[in-house]
Amino acid sequence: MTALKPAQPRPPKPSFVRDPLAFVQSPDLKTGQVNPPKVVVVGLSGGVDSAVAAARLKQQGHRVIGIFMKNWEDDDDSEYCSSRQDFLDAAAVADRLGIELQAVNFAADYKDRVFAEFLREYEAGRTPNPDVLCNAEIKFKAFLDHAFQQGADFIATGHYARVRRNLEGRVELLRGLDETKDQSYFLYRLRQDQLDRVLFPVGELRKTEVRAIAESLGLPNAKKKDSTGICFIGERPFREFLSRYLKTQPGPICTPDGIQVGGHQGLSFFTLGQRKGLGIGGVRKAVSKRSTNRSPLVSEEGKGWFVVKKDLETNTLYVSQDHDHPWLMSGWLTTIDGCWVSGEAPLTPLKPSPNPDDGNGAGDFGVKTRYRQADASARLAPITGETGTRGDSDALRSSEATESQTKVRGFTLHFQQAQWAVTPGQSAVVYDGEVCLGGGIIAQAKP
Repeated sequence: MTALKPAQPRPPKPSFVRDPLAFVQSPDLKTGQVNPPKVVVVGLSGGVDSAVAAARLKQQGHRVIGIFMKNWEDDDDSEYCSSRQDFLDAAAVADRLGIELQAVNFAADYKDRVFAEFLREYEAGRTPNPDVLCNAEIKFKAFLDHAFQQGADFIATGHYARVRRNLEGRVELLRGLDETKDQSYFLYRLRQDQLDRVLFPVGELRKTEVRAIAESLGLPNAKKKDSTGICFIGERPFREFLSRYLKTQPGPICTPDGIQVGGHQGLSFFTLGQRKGLGIGGVRKAVSKRSTNRSPLVSEEGKGWFVVKKDLETNTLYVSQDHDHPWLMSGWLTTIDGCWVSGEAPLTPLKPSPNPDDGNGAGDFGVKTRYRQADASARLAPITGETGTRGDSDALRSSEATESQTKVRGFTLHFQQAQWAVTPGQSAVVYDGEVCLGGGIIAQAKP
């Protein structure tokens, strides 16, 4: 492990009298009112976003305490895990800002609340998003509880999102102003009691502004590369990591016409729309059989294959070279585990989707079925009765449901335009203009 090198030459420590780039906001980031200084515990990850979040809060006169969260212990000394260096970077930032830093181990909570669910979903053939669950269960639950036990008034993170209180007194979750970095998609499961005591100091900044502030303050991680990948996997090959925890179940890879073009080691290792890592690139030119209806099999040299379907009953992975194959296009979906920021399912949106090309009407919401996707216009209908819970994603196949599976509702979304590769296990997140209303886990998608 390479030790952190001190900056040469090292600028003087910031005085925090004012923000050198004039991005200072009032101490209360929710109401805009000037209130007495608060105790704010900041999740310092070692990255530049949380570092600037801490700097801005201290600059506003608050007492800031940094906490480095250790969420993963398995093989964290491997070449792929950066937790040790992240901690060193967080410590260097804390020293630079003159704030206290604590290291708190949430690994046990993470394994029970996030990783176990992550594996269960993959074993069931779905593709979960652990970052969504990590935010709800660790960063804004276990971490939040720990911070308040330490006497904190608020917690803060480096997420690109915003919060505000509406006229009814409820806290709203808003998109970050930097559309390219907005992270509200990952925060849709947060409740009123959580958001009421959360600050997002960089939510009204663009990434370029965040880095400029970090450089002006002499923060040692001002130019640090953004982290990528799932938090506990890091930069390691995904399939290699997953195969250590899931059993292999070899099966055929076939075209929609039933022609076998390869083999796979388990459906859990693939997701809808996936193009890379299929292991069948070399057979594209060799496939010359005719399909079952005697029409020539389309297998064009130079075109990639896409996963279009996972058949759990036959353990067959279906692929096609048609990016827009009908199996990949969905006109509607159902969700489970619906979560609404306000505590109630929305009725009619106040604003249309910000995407002018959707042609959406007054009753349409903006919806994302995956991160970084443009909003899609859709109408929402709550699911009532014995549907809409996590068990329903299995019951959709087995037609079995228990009484305990009927307590949490889901909802349906009907899109104005068919959506590509809507994937069970991912989240469908609903927006009303800039407001993130909530969402649910995709259970089923249909044409």
